[in-house]
Amino acid sequence: MEILFYIFAALAVVAGLSVVLQRTPVYSALSLIVVLGSLAVIFLLLGAPFIAMVQVIVYAGAIMVLFVLVIMLLNAGHEGPSHHRAKFARWAGPPLLLAFLAEFAILIWKHFGLTPTAGSDPLDASPAAIGRLLFRSYVLPFEVTSILILVAVLGAVVLAKRQL
Repeated sequence: MEILFYIFAALAVVAGLSVVLQRTPVYSALSLIVVLGSLAVIFLLLGAPFIAMVQVIVYAGAIMVLFVLVIMLLNAGHEGPSHHRAKFARWAGPPLLLAFLAEFAILIWKHFGLTPTAGSDPLDASPAAIGRLLFRSYVLPFEVTSILILVAVLGAVVLAKRQL
């Protein structure tokens, strides 16, 4: 079981890098589907089947279909290099990446420490518990996310119609 975790974690990381490094938006979206599928398998391995199925149905299914639809509406082709920003990214990118990685390492160090906490209770990942959390504690972020996705789709449609 542990080897499967490492295989799918590595697949998720490689596909995540492919999302960022692809020059064609459709290939980037397909790589994102691989990331989401790998995360669903990791959720299954961690004993959270409901979250894994939500990952597949909602994210890899509905949201990615929406992304691909928007990409097709915009008729986004191959991305060309940007010479003006490339110089800035070449000089500012590595120090900003190092700062981000250092901050991330400090956050993990403070939160988890050197030794894992033994005997901690696992997360209750039942549909009822997730529903209670989602609609009691996290209802505002849930609604803001849905409005943000709606605005993004409407903006893409307006941009696509303007270019026609």
